[in-house]
Amino acid sequence: MKKLLALALSIALLATGCGKATGGGGAAASPEAGSSVQADETFYGQADLSSLKGKKIGITIQSLQNAYWAGIMTGLTVVLEENGADYDLYACDQNVDTQIGQLENFITLGYDLIIVHPQDAGAVEEVCAEARAAGIKVICWDSTMENVDVNFVLDNDTLGKQIGRLAGEFINQHYDAANKAQVVVIGASSVDVLVARADGIKAGMEEVAGGKYNIAAEIDGLTSDEAEINMNSLLATHPEITVAVGIGSGAMIGGNNAYMNMYQSAVPDNVGVITTDVTKTQLTALLNGEAAKGIVGFEGSDVQTGNCAASLIALTLNNQVGAKDVYRQISSITMDNVADILNNMY
Repeated sequence: MKKLLALALSIALLATGCGKATGGGGAAASPEAGSSVQADETFYGQADLSSLKGKKIGITIQSLQNAYWAGIMTGLTVVLEENGADYDLYACDQNVDTQIGQLENFITLGYDLIIVHPQDAGAVEEVCAEARAAGIKVICWDSTMENVDVNFVLDNDTLGKQIGRLAGEFINQHYDAANKAQVVVIGASSVDVLVARADGIKAGMEEVAGGKYNIAAEIDGLTSDEAEINMNSLLATHPEITVAVGIGSGAMIGGNNAYMNMYQSAVPDNVGVITTDVTKTQLTALLNGEAAKGIVGFEGSDVQTGNCAASLIALTLNNQVGAKDVYRQISSITMDNVADILNNMY
């Protein structure tokens, strides 16, 4: 079958709790809307990855041009190949009609399970319902949908607060009530879930470093280019802004580049960018002591996320999930653990 990622790779999987075989599928379950489980090593450890052998897995995501998604999809498809699954991976390139056509093709060809990272969750509800009516399991990645078996999602409030807490710890190290940090929040005002994440960031900072900072500006920066352009403009008139917090990898990469330009690569210790997502570019900037100072990641590296996603597929196929919403793990990445994470990225 055609696979859009060339994966002639022989990379040893990082030892994690994800995907430890325990054998056996559970009894069929029909989780109710609103039921949830927090994914952890115990949850993923129920998965029997050998049960993926011969299964037809269809995956459609928004884009493979995004470094984060390209990396974790590589991580996932490596595990699928190693365990004998038959998969197809497609990007819809932000076109919902293209994505609906991909989903319809999976139904026609009788796939066992579909993963959809929806361009427009509401627009693909109907075709996902058709897939389930045809006996196909459906996992939605990154959104909460009705006509799926499992939503693999982040709690954006919790994630935002963790980003804010990590930023608060950085602020506490370098600033105080008499010398407050001037902070910019890099967000995406057009995306509701990312607005919620940005609100969580503010709450987390206040919890840890209240009284030691001012939010001096809020700008959009979903992509790295957008974030860098907007940060360059902001810093040209407000060079006193020394801390940037943000909702994704674009915010970190763009913010880091802007500070590197401003300080001609000699970034002071009290200047920092703290965001989420995990890409090699972010990790390298952190490891090299640039403006990037901390990242809130998910399962960990591309290898770890791929292992966990493959485990979720096996659990879903074997009716072992037991909940509609599976909340992903989050963890902080700092200088203490960045090298280990970077060694397991694609």
